[in-house]
Amino acid sequence: QVQLVESGGGLVQPGGSLRLSCAASGSIFSINAMAWYRQAPGKERESVAVISSSNTTYYAESVKGRFTISKNNAKNTVYLQMNSLKPEDTAVYYCNAAIRKYYSDDYLNYWGQGTQVTVSS
Repeated sequence: QVQLVESGGGLVQPGGSLRLSCAASGSIFSINAMAWYRQAPGKERESVAVISSSNTTYYAESVKGRFTISKNNAKNTVYLQMNSLKPEDTAVYYCNAAIRKYYSDDYLNYWGQGTQVTVSS
């Protein structure tokens, strides 16, 4: 099986920073894109940042210049450095990865359990 485990969420004041981590483990042959999504109460889940296997990155307009996505291929881990946090960044943040398992020809989408980020004074 494949598992994604997030960490690093919490409560932070406006203007503060947090770093989220997501480690993938299990029967992993290769990982394609990895991404962070978020879902605020009463809203749909939205893409925040994506990093491809070749390290091309994409950011939602609302986080450009404040958030940075990166990864450590040796550790199968993706990070989200969040700076200059705003109350509207409050949400549950989910890790997502396209993973090919051993003895499989296809990449499947996997999700973490989510980690709460609350930005409030």
